Amino acid sequence: MQMIVAAAKNWAIGKDGDLLWHLPQDMKFFRRMTTGNVVVIGRKTLDSFPGGKPLKNRTNLVLTRDSAFCREGVVTVHGMDEALAALKAYEPEQIFVAGGGDIYRQFLPLCDTVYVTRVDREFPADTFFPDLDKNPEWELSYEGEQMEWEGLIFAFTTYKRKSIKVRKDDVT
Repeated sequence: MQMIVAAAKNWAIGKDGDLLWHLPQDMKFFRRMTTGNVVVIGRKTLDSFPGGKPLKNRTNLVLTRDSAFCREGVVTVHGMDEALAALKAYEPEQIFVAGGGDIYRQFLPLCDTVYVTRVDREFPADTFFPDLDKNPEWELSYEGEQMEWEGLIFAFTTYKRKSIKVRKDDVT
């Protein structure tokens, strides 16, 4: 299972239920990576999409506490156990956790790859992604070339969960 997120230098990802910027290149990257796959999102993230409609050509799995929530074109689950049961129908490489903040925090321990569009600026925000640079379980495995759009400098990066090395003494 993997995650996909756009984060500022201070790991900010949103404010007042909205994104902090609009980067067409990031939207294209997101579409390319997730089309034909499963996106795991929270209800508020779904509501932030145009018209509150699910993403086309993807299975939209929506995690919500609202037991009455129902929206056409989505698979609705009401807790982690239910979400994980539903996700067993898919290969891990088909699953992209795509926000918001609470969903990222709940699923991060279950993921092995995080695709991060890093924006080289700090933003005031009320929603943040966990700082993978300070997390000893994660390492930056790929950093693309810096690009610019309307004054924003950004790069596509990939973080991988570090493999756990087993010492001979641990198994004997």
